[in-house]
Amino acid sequence: MTRSGEPASEPVPHALREYAFIADSRRGALIGPRGDLAFMCAPAWHDDAVFSSLIGGRGCFTLAPTDPWFVWGGYYESNSLVFRSRWITGRGIVECREAMAAPGEAHRAIVLRRVQAMDAPTLLSMRLDPRASFGRASLRDLRVEKGVWEGRTGPLRIRFSGAPRATFDDKAGLLGQLRLRKGEHHDFVLEVSDAALPSELPDPDELWEATANMWSEVTGDTSASASPRDASQAIAVLRGLTEEGGGMVAAATMSLPERAEEGRNYDYRYAWIRDQCYAGLAASTLGGHPLTADAVSFVAARILEDGPGLKPAYKVDGSPVPDERRLAGLRGYPGGADKVGNWVNGQFQLDAYGEALQLFAAAARNEQLTSQGRNAIDVAVDSILAKWTKPDAGIWELAPDWWSHSRLECVAGLRSVASPGLIVDPGRAAELEALADKLLAEVARRCTHPSGRWQRSPKDDRVDAALVLPAVRGALPATDARTVATYRAVSAELVQDDYTYRFRQDERPLHEAEGAFLLCGFMMSLASLQQGDVVTAARHFERNRAGCGSSGLFSEEYDVNQRQLRGNVPQAFVHALLLEASNRLGEAL
Repeated sequence: MTRSGEPASEPVPHALREYAFIADSRRGALIGPRGDLAFMCAPAWHDDAVFSSLIGGRGCFTLAPTDPWFVWGGYYESNSLVFRSRWITGRGIVECREAMAAPGEAHRAIVLRRVQAMDAPTLLSMRLDPRASFGRASLRDLRVEKGVWEGRTGPLRIRFSGAPRATFDDKAGLLGQLRLRKGEHHDFVLEVSDAALPSELPDPDELWEATANMWSEVTGDTSASASPRDASQAIAVLRGLTEEGGGMVAAATMSLPERAEEGRNYDYRYAWIRDQCYAGLAASTLGGHPLTADAVSFVAARILEDGPGLKPAYKVDGSPVPDERRLAGLRGYPGGADKVGNWVNGQFQLDAYGEALQLFAAAARNEQLTSQGRNAIDVAVDSILAKWTKPDAGIWELAPDWWSHSRLECVAGLRSVASPGLIVDPGRAAELEALADKLLAEVARRCTHPSGRWQRSPKDDRVDAALVLPAVRGALPATDARTVATYRAVSAELVQDDYTYRFRQDERPLHEAEGAFLLCGFMMSLASLQQGDVVTAARHFERNRAGCGSSGLFSEEYDVNQRQLRGNVPQAFVHALLLEASNRLGEAL
């Protein structure tokens, strides 16, 4: 490692499709095409970012060829979140193996970067400038001993090895250059902790081996899936987003806009009950996968603790989500604005109880339902009884209304746990079926459109793509006239070129109002399968699985016209529905 020349410039944001994601299940990071670690919160998902250039903050960890004449690519190692950044320069090929050391520790994040000159000598530049509190805290108390740098930023401790001859610039951080011979590799190890660091330095080889071993235990058998590689990668993403205690964040990022300059940018670094259920249900198609057990553990605990006061989302440790606020001085991602926290605490979402019951039934079929989960069933049913007549925010978290989707998801959940011989005794099953029939009858009375399909609410007669899901989950038979009519209406009004939009926002063309909703695209694949149309199911699946970035990651929405990712990334529930649709389609094929 040699001393650097001029201080490096600040990283700039890239299109979302160009980022890769690494994680250790306790926190994650996004890495850009210029070798820039652009976003990472520590020590936990919901804590302040120590690298935040993605959203206009300070702080970066950049490693890239010194020659600016290069193109970027990369790929994930099989069934893992170990990414290989790959740069083709005018002189040769350079790769950087990127990962967070796993399994992750509660208080210490370890970023691993192993760079290798593949076929020719190379020169790389390195910059490390950690800045806690979304860039507001600079690096301080910096010292170097035996080639290892230690310091602090805000409440965090930093230790960095691999750059003994780097120089420090108070505006740019640690700077250095690395010259590698053909075939040679070099390790950089960054530790970030809110507690005292262990006296023993981590060994890169041991960390890489432990990380590879952890990922080798994550995947399930996806050989029968319609797209085995994508299904396996979806499992890795979901595992990377899932905390040891079972809580799964909805996405690794915050403030990334769904639509430029329209205010639709949110903080998704929290665990939504609905998303967690989707992930557990998807994993259940693989048999007894640990992701299903994780979902049961987290969801059951929240239901038992809060009952009819269940919140739509929590921190991954089960504590409340902080209210939304703005971060002064942070520019935000282009087209968006800086927002941390979420107003979800002020919402009630009835469908979460129905989805929880569906999850518990799926777990029972795979012999993964715990006593805690069994107890949570009764609490969820009692909560539905107490609150099903009240307005709620629904799946899309809109103004409170009597949303038909929410009630139909509860119908599906009640029927799931009432399946003969699955969980409850025959007498209790009959009670649950009677309650499901009561809810269904009232939804039919209030929310049946004159055309025979479901409409969104008694006062909102629009069709909603989410309304195909309750029938897929068992609320009604595939042959029910309302199921068929709703499927056909969504296909006719909300599907364009096999991409699916949530609902019609206004009179504008669908793509001008918002992006295609990838979750809904995979829902339509499942609904087509339920209708026995395997060809259309495959078309929906193939079209929507193509709506990802270069590294195979999905955001919430896909801008069809510009072929761009929109919203936070990676979006857990999209990866979950991709996994489920891939496995179900594989069965059908």
